[in-house]
Amino acid sequence: MDATPDLPKKTVSASISNVGQPLSKDQSSRARKYFISMMIRTLCFILAVILPSPYRWIALFGAVVLPYIAVIVANAGRETIKGNTATFASKIKELGAE
Repeated sequence: MDATPDLPKKTVSASISNVGQPLSKDQSSRARKYFISMMIRTLCFILAVILPSPYRWIALFGAVVLPYIAVIVANAGRETIKGNTATFASKIKELGAE
């Protein structure tokens, strides 16, 4: 029997500099991005009424596609994985194991 416990080879500690921006700033940033996208969509609808036929279809296409793109961009927030993310591996002990 080995009397020495298993020690982790590398200890990773969290640093305050690794913390992202606060939730309130993140939410306001995403709301601002969504608002800007919807204003561009409104402009596309206005241009669809004003512009002649070939350009009208491009503006209508932008007005139809922009909501999907706006939601994707606005929701791409805090769950984004960054390159320097630390992962923690731990040994899972089974019930009854010593």
